[in-house]
Amino acid sequence: MHKNKTFLGIIPARGGSKRLPKKNILNLNGKPLITWSIEAGLKSAYIDKLIVSSDNDEILNIANNHPIDTLKRPNELADDKTSSFETIKHVIDNSVKYDYVVMLQATSPLRNHKHIDKAIELLEEKNADAIISVCEVNHNPLWSNIIDDSLSLKGFLKDDVLNKRSQDLEKYYQLNGAIYICKISKFIEEKGFFLKDNIYAFKMDRGSSIDIDERIDLKIAEALIENS
Repeated sequence: MHKNKTFLGIIPARGGSKRLPKKNILNLNGKPLITWSIEAGLKSAYIDKLIVSSDNDEILNIANNHPIDTLKRPNELADDKTSSFETIKHVIDNSVKYDYVVMLQATSPLRNHKHIDKAIELLEEKNADAIISVCEVNHNPLWSNIIDDSLSLKGFLKDDVLNKRSQDLEKYYQLNGAIYICKISKFIEEKGFFLKDNIYAFKMDRGSSIDIDERIDLKIAEALIENS
């Protein structure tokens, strides 16, 4: 609880993963990937209840080793086409009433409890309905463009960008997938976290924003942990 507002933490973790099989339970520095997010949620000063939602018994068994709740996800909510809205709403519908939902993706192991609590504090500071974490992009999109079959680079960069140093360009940010917070009534009304209004960004550093999608991401996370 924070400022008399209650927070339901949800870690959705599907069993299937095509690019990186069994992704959510792969070993990262001696413990399953999902454990990093479970521990972050448990250490948060503000999350009142933490629930892992999964269709996979192995994931649920790992989660049950911690003082949290688990919810078995039906098969129809566990395929590639299932939206995060459907997954999170299923948990909300099977829980007692809370004011806000905090989604913590299992693939963001270096997001910790301090990030979560600072994001919740920003929610209060801004009197926001939603907060979503972001990080600066690795490569400025102003240096990017499409290339057709001719491979021509004519007009690839705009004239006002061509002669600028990268550090002189405007900063761009991307969603990093680590923290999603939303007032539950607004989440249900707008069917998702990305609201039309009263939504703010919580900035995170790139190192803490690593998202495990491929084997190389796991190696990068291992290196960051070993050198932290």
